[in-house]
Amino acid sequence: MSPEHATDVLVIAGSNGENLNLAERFAAAARDLDQRSEVLDLTAVDLPLFTPRAMAAGTPAGLAALEARLSAAPRWVICTPEYNGSIPPVLTSAIAWLSVQSADFRALFNGRPIAIATRSGGGGHTVMAALRLQLAHLGAHVVGRQLVSNSTHPAKDDSITDLLQRLRRLPPADA
Repeated sequence: MSPEHATDVLVIAGSNGENLNLAERFAAAARDLDQRSEVLDLTAVDLPLFTPRAMAAGTPAGLAALEARLSAAPRWVICTPEYNGSIPPVLTSAIAWLSVQSADFRALFNGRPIAIATRSGGGGHTVMAALRLQLAHLGAHVVGRQLVSNSTHPAKDDSITDLLQRLRRLPPADA
């Protein structure tokens, strides 16, 4: 474990319900691997929808704390459903807010190891492709394997553990 970080793996849930449950499973599996982990439920973060007008009105009160929490964790897992064939609005808006907080829009994401997973009502593959594309554009190192699950193909514990082990092998963003 890294003594400089309070959390080794931050598991971000892009919705409540099934993806929050999946995030909790990732956090528990990380702890089983002797990694400090916690879950961040984006639906509980009070951020307005990102728009140029909202940005011109000023930085939302909770954004600095969110950015600090994300920055403090060297590795992330993002668990998010597929909404209309893409990334859910809460996650897209949070990424947009975070990317305009410095002159370098990639600052928080650049070099960050990230694993991605979904528990979707539909296929879930298009959200994984869209999220992988966006995170790569921001400079993140996205684990090659991803986890796609739904009601007929639930996430397997072995797959969660494998993703976490792959994530751990990537150097942290601050290395």
